[in-house]
Amino acid sequence: MRCWRLARTRRPVTFNDKVRYKLLRDHRPLMVTFADKEAVRHHVGRTVGARHLPEQLALLEDAADLVALELPATFVVKPTHGSGACVVVSTAATAEARLPRAEHGWTYAHVRPEHADRTALSAIAAGWLQKTYGRGPNHEWAYGRVPHRVVVEELLEGPDGGPPDDVKLFVFHQRCRFVQVDAARFGARTQDFLDRDGRWLDLTGGHPRSPVAPPPPVRLAEMVDLAEHLGAGTDFVRVDLFCLPDRVVVGELTSGPAGGDSPFRPAHWNTEFGRTWQVPRRYR
Repeated sequence: MRCWRLARTRRPVTFNDKVRYKLLRDHRPLMVTFADKEAVRHHVGRTVGARHLPEQLALLEDAADLVALELPATFVVKPTHGSGACVVVSTAATAEARLPRAEHGWTYAHVRPEHADRTALSAIAAGWLQKTYGRGPNHEWAYGRVPHRVVVEELLEGPDGGPPDDVKLFVFHQRCRFVQVDAARFGARTQDFLDRDGRWLDLTGGHPRSPVAPPPPVRLAEMVDLAEHLGAGTDFVRVDLFCLPDRVVVGELTSGPAGGDSPFRPAHWNTEFGRTWQVPRRYR
């Protein structure tokens, strides 16, 4: 099966083809560092400084420790060995929001402190610890090398007190080419794509665009600079950042967005994103 996938991806053209090419061939330790939400903190701290990291409140190997852990009223819980899973405990959550059942798997939820029952949170985290992420058809192998742990971090808040916009910068050969901005993640979510200078692109990637051209993210130039520093040493990485009132914070570094199945509408953007990405014949 792997030989067939290697043969099928040996002449990639589009962005998604090149993501699959990279997932199959790039087995450098750096890929494991990027996948590990604990190891990547050390990488970010060494590369751009600890001021660009959220405060870590706890790192747990046993989910049961969440129950009695001393924490502020608001915080974020997520696994170190997965992507897209977290529980945000915030006063900005809707009054109706509740934690999903633990068996729902890679949970992504936003609840108020009074609805963040610690026993239920512990059960969700225990479920994460039992799973290995990235077992889809394109097999994101790096997650299988990451220790299964749970991290608790400070809640990051935007200017309005709610979750900040998620700004994702696509960095090819240490140069940012495109920017994705996801706003209102737990509400009427929008997703916009911009070039590195903040110009709005006629592109959607799964969620609706804003009805009119949004202004470029505040501190876009600073975010581009940070992302390009963090892109050193690799042909491609997506750097996810949050712009807070007082600083820019790194969320995560992603080597294989959507496992190589990112939607592009119109479809020609898939080729456009891949155009400046020259994948190496061999990763060293």
